[in-house]
Amino acid sequence: MNIILIIDGTNMGKSFEYINKSLYFVLRPAQDTEKGTFFYCSGVDILRFLPITKGRHRPMSNPVMRGLQLVNLDVRALALSRGATPKAIRGEHCTGIVPPGDGWYKEMLLIENAPGYLPDEIISHCVVTLLKKTFRAILLPEDELPDTLLKPDELQDVIESLCRKYGGG
Repeated sequence: MNIILIIDGTNMGKSFEYINKSLYFVLRPAQDTEKGTFFYCSGVDILRFLPITKGRHRPMSNPVMRGLQLVNLDVRALALSRGATPKAIRGEHCTGIVPPGDGWYKEMLLIENAPGYLPDEIISHCVVTLLKKTFRAILLPEDELPDTLLKPDELQDVIESLCRKYGGG
C-alpha cells in the first residue's frame, strides 16, 4: 500500500495521506468526535494539469476540476455502501495540507461511522479514478494511466511525463 499512515501523538487516531505536487487525498480524524469520523480533504493543482487539459475543454470547464468533483461523488457513494455517512461541510478542517502553489481546487467532506478499512479504500479509488475521469473527459487514451496505486512521487513522474507528451513541451 502506498498511502502514508500518520499516527499523531494526540491520540486522535490515524491520518491517511496521499500527497504530491499535483494532487492530494487525505483522511484525518475529526477531533472530539466518535471513532471512525474523518475529514476527507482532496485537491488538484489545476495549473500543473494545464499542459494536458489546455485547449481540450470549453472555457470555465476544467476537466481535472470536474474530475475531482466526480471522484468526490464516488467517495460519497463508497462511504454509503460501506455503512458510513458522508456530510458536506465548510470550514478550515483541511488547513496545512495543500502543497505550495496558487492553482489549487479543493473539496472536503465529513465521513462518520467509517469502518477501519475505508480510508485506504477511498484513497486508492480516488487517486486511480481521478486521472481516468480527467482523460475520459478530454478524449485522451487511458491506457497510459496506472491501474493500481503508485507511490505519490511515482505518480507525480507519470503526470509530468503526460504533461510533456500532451502539452508539446
